[in-house]
Amino acid sequence: MTVTAIMVKELREKTGAGFMDAKKALEQCDGNMDKAMEFLRQKGIASADKKQNRIAAEGRIATYIENGVGAIVEVNCETDFVAKNENFTNSVNNLAKHIVNVKPKDNDELNASLIPDSTMTIADSFKEKIATYGEKISLRRFKILEGNLATYVHNGKIGVLISASAQDEALLKDIALHIASSAPEFVSRAQIPQSVIDEETRIEMGKEDLAKKPENIRAKIVEGRVNKLMAQKCLLEQPFVKNPDQTVQDLINGKLEIKEFIRWTLGEGLEKRQDNFAEEVMNQMVK
Repeated sequence: MTVTAIMVKELREKTGAGFMDAKKALEQCDGNMDKAMEFLRQKGIASADKKQNRIAAEGRIATYIENGVGAIVEVNCETDFVAKNENFTNSVNNLAKHIVNVKPKDNDELNASLIPDSTMTIADSFKEKIATYGEKISLRRFKILEGNLATYVHNGKIGVLISASAQDEALLKDIALHIASSAPEFVSRAQIPQSVIDEETRIEMGKEDLAKKPENIRAKIVEGRVNKLMAQKCLLEQPFVKNPDQTVQDLINGKLEIKEFIRWTLGEGLEKRQDNFAEEVMNQMVK
């Protein structure tokens, strides 16, 4: 069967495969579109196996809220080129929406879930993306919150999702922005584990500038320093980013309480690729 340019175009639109890959798939499958799609998926699976040990610390964080349920998800890739691709961005945004609708309990359950109106699983879709982009694409993490929610995402690299006791869209949006900017670790002092306080105390006690001070004086200085450090870690005690003359607690007094928040930075804790920029550009051009 003759493979036409229209057939190749249709297959490319359905799969995101390159021109030559799509043409070859159709030729191998005698022009059968469904079999050609399966051929490309199988090729993607083979390609994926070769890429699983590569570093993927770029990517995107996305959030989605609907009917009191919110999700935040991080998907990683190898390069910023792919992370900024419109199709990649849309797929991560759609994944956040899918998580809200499906409410999976963990990555395994999410990967096994079916894409809406499709027989393809999320895991299969990741393998297709590996074939399309030519680099490792991986689901790293997600989390779901419920209640009165708000979110803020900065350039796909910092994501915030918060839950409060009441809904105030403008106020919660400001607090989400503040969290993205100021990076608190806890809502309040009550959430700080004693182990964190003990560790900071140990570090401060060992600083050279206090070595010659009497034990009782040193203890008081350290207590003050640790108290200041803990304040910096607590959302409610931080100066509000839009008005440093008031704390976040001052801002929300009598209006609502912050129950929980999630703040993720893209790739935090992951090893970063160290590429030569010129080589990276050339690699992408070849792909």
